[in-house]
Amino acid sequence: MHDVVIRGGMVVDGTRSPARTADVALDGDRITDVGRVTAPGRRELDADGLVVTPVWVDLHTHSDGQATWDPEVTPSSWHGVTTVVMGNCGVGFAPVRPGAESFLIELMEGVEDIPGTALHEGIDWAWSSFPEYLDALEATPRALDVAAQVPHGALRAYVMGERAHDADATDDDLIEMARLTEEALAAGAVGVTTSRTILHRSRHGLVPGTEAAPDELLALADAVGRAGHGVFEIVSDHQGGEQDRAWLVDFVRRSGAPATYALAQAPYAPTAYRDALGAAERDHAEGVPIVPQVACRPTGMLFGLESSLHPFIAHPTYRAVAGLPLAERVERLRRPEMRAALLAEEPATESVVARVLMSRWGQIFPLGNPPDYEPPQSASVAAVAERQGRQPEDVVLDWLLERGGHALLFAPLTSYVDYDLEAVRELMTHPRSVLGLSDGGAHCGLICDASMPTFLLTHWVRDRARGPRLGLEEAVSLQTAATARLYGLDDRGVLAPGKRADINLIDLEGLHLHAPEMVFDLPAGGRRLVQRADGYVATLVAGRVTAQGGEPTGSRPGRLVRMGT
Repeated sequence: MHDVVIRGGMVVDGTRSPARTADVALDGDRITDVGRVTAPGRRELDADGLVVTPVWVDLHTHSDGQATWDPEVTPSSWHGVTTVVMGNCGVGFAPVRPGAESFLIELMEGVEDIPGTALHEGIDWAWSSFPEYLDALEATPRALDVAAQVPHGALRAYVMGERAHDADATDDDLIEMARLTEEALAAGAVGVTTSRTILHRSRHGLVPGTEAAPDELLALADAVGRAGHGVFEIVSDHQGGEQDRAWLVDFVRRSGAPATYALAQAPYAPTAYRDALGAAERDHAEGVPIVPQVACRPTGMLFGLESSLHPFIAHPTYRAVAGLPLAERVERLRRPEMRAALLAEEPATESVVARVLMSRWGQIFPLGNPPDYEPPQSASVAAVAERQGRQPEDVVLDWLLERGGHALLFAPLTSYVDYDLEAVRELMTHPRSVLGLSDGGAHCGLICDASMPTFLLTHWVRDRARGPRLGLEEAVSLQTAATARLYGLDDRGVLAPGKRADINLIDLEGLHLHAPEMVFDLPAGGRRLVQRADGYVATLVAGRVTAQGGEPTGSRPGRLVRMGT
């Protein structure tokens, strides 16, 4: 008798093999059989009409704080994710010196738009060193697995103190950063991360390490090499371009570990991503695993009256009512005299970046419900305003006031130059890229991309009408076997005997992605955008059902993933 038998589902095993009808037997936390299982199970799950897959492995989240207080790690767990990799982009919460906790909170708040009040309230700081942070994660029961990386920003702040932002590291600093990195990896960290983009900043300035000399990064590479494992993750303005390549190739060769960096189609260089993909192909041929990390839809800001940004947020007339409850704000904004004043104003900000982001009328669309992440150019603010002979601001204001002020507008930042997702398809189906960049747990007031795993199935496999779709087997593999492989998580990502019993049962026809909504459920009443899905019939982690019918069961078999221990 098996512990669990999943009966008669359409098994898509993560290897890109053709889907087949089969049973799956589980004993303890492992899969023991896939095929025709004659022995009964102590618990049997009827999967007739359902797709049975490995669960999703999300490589790029910022759940570092949330994982210490939220046993469900939502919304990631709502979308079939049961392994989240944290500590990306060089920001995180360990190591930390006593008294320096606020600095790391302000860094995370500035870079990843996670409310500082929630982080102050939610994190208990039962650690100083990175190994102690891992122990705290391990001691917290949760419904899914977490894996942690060493963030360069926190590491530099720990070693260099107030010098971390703008001073070059001394030889002694390099020795100590390398020692702490090796210590963290030996304790089970799965990688090291850094930020080299001017877009990532807090009230203190750029993330510590943004302008670090290559020698500093290569010192970390040597630590990774001595530890014998660890992925290097980087976010950079250069997206794998020549400004990064020389030292990045050296990092991979010296560490013996893969590197991954964020890649998208940039509006200012719309074909440059193809050069990066070509470089990745050449790197692979030379035994240098530098892996572009890409998303399955454009990273998109969600403008709304409850969001961190929208086209009127810097207008004096709007600022005068910004602190009012939403219903009262909407009522005021609908008054003809206030509307006229608002539309006659310019935004009161000196930030050129903010002005541009708030007025890219050709790249702002109504999101709708169900949400449309591949809207045609004709649906943009610019196109609608031109057809109707109105100001773009006039159109936007109408849209923002819909649904009692809860409406959201989709403003893609990257990968939407041609008003379709063909560049995204090219990026994510390239043999040397890996799927990621969901930013689960982050950008609480502006972006909600933790739902990307569900979107991969609803849009790319089933519903896409404006271009080719993906096969189900390919889509499943992209976010299971492929993502697990990059981080050496060889015990998961495939449905096969001996692998972890982490499994999704999905009603593919009934899979439905709801529109994002703003909720106020973080510690201290902090806000965040979340997005629900229907169609996940059951999710199993380590052989135990953690969610059924979209609701948590209360079972919490999740653990800390430790590498090299």
